Order: sequence, then structure tokens, then C-alpha cells
Amino acid sequence: MKLIFALFTGLVFGAGIALSGMMNPAKVFNFFDVAGTWDPSLAFVMGGAVIITFIGYRLVWRRDAPFFDGRFQIPTPNVIDARLIGGSAIFGIGWGIAGFCPGAAIPAVGTGRWEVALFLVAVTAGFYVRRLIAAILSTAKTA
Repeated sequence: MKLIFALFTGLVFGAGIALSGMMNPAKVFNFFDVAGTWDPSLAFVMGGAVIITFIGYRLVWRRDAPFFDGRFQIPTPNVIDARLIGGSAIFGIGWGIAGFCPGAAIPAVGTGRWEVALFLVAVTAGFYVRRLIAAILSTAKTA
């Protein structure tokens, strides 16, 4: 049941991304082009998501546990450090360059565009490069 709910959630998210036009990198580029062909629709999509999330969290936190798990899986780190800032900056730069974020690129795979595949390969490579760097730094600390 947990996997079915995860699939349903992903389908709803993908449909929202598709209906809002956020699978189209031109929408993202036009949002960032405030001096030219500025398109505020991304701000409305994000605003709508924030409102729905705000309401959803208020409802969810009234429960003792989620529907399909014994407890809430909450990240414990709450420190704003160099890793968080650096990762956020890299995410934002990549989003601005490619016009995709991973959340919008995954549903965009269905469009068959080579740019989407290239973006997802680059994101995946970035994950592995980060792991490699972390392993090297961890080894250097213990040596």
C-alpha cells in the first residue's frame, strides 16, 4: 500500500508540473528574465505549493504517525552551514542554467527531449562526485 500511495503522489506531482508548464525550461528562463520577457507564472506555482504545503503540514502534524509508517521521518539537522549554502547555490545555478530542477525534469522524461536526459545524467553524476569527495575528505581526516 505504501508503494501505491507513493506512486499516486508522484503521479499527482508530475501532473501538476505538466499542467503548470514547469516542464518547459523556457518558463523558468522567462521567470528569471525580469528585465525582458518576464513570466510570473512560476511565482504563482510556487506560491500555490507553499499554501498547500502549509495547510497540509497543519493537518498532518495533528496525527501521531503517518498513514503508512510507524513514525514521521523528520530530518534532524537544523544548522545552516557551508554544505547547505553551497548545495543550495549549486542547485540554484544549475536550475538557472538548465531551466530544470530534478522535480520537474523527472516528469519531463516523458517528453523525449535529449536535454532532459542530459540534465538527469548530470544530476546523477553530481550525486556520485559529491559522494566521492566526501569519501576522500573522510579518508583524509582519519589519516
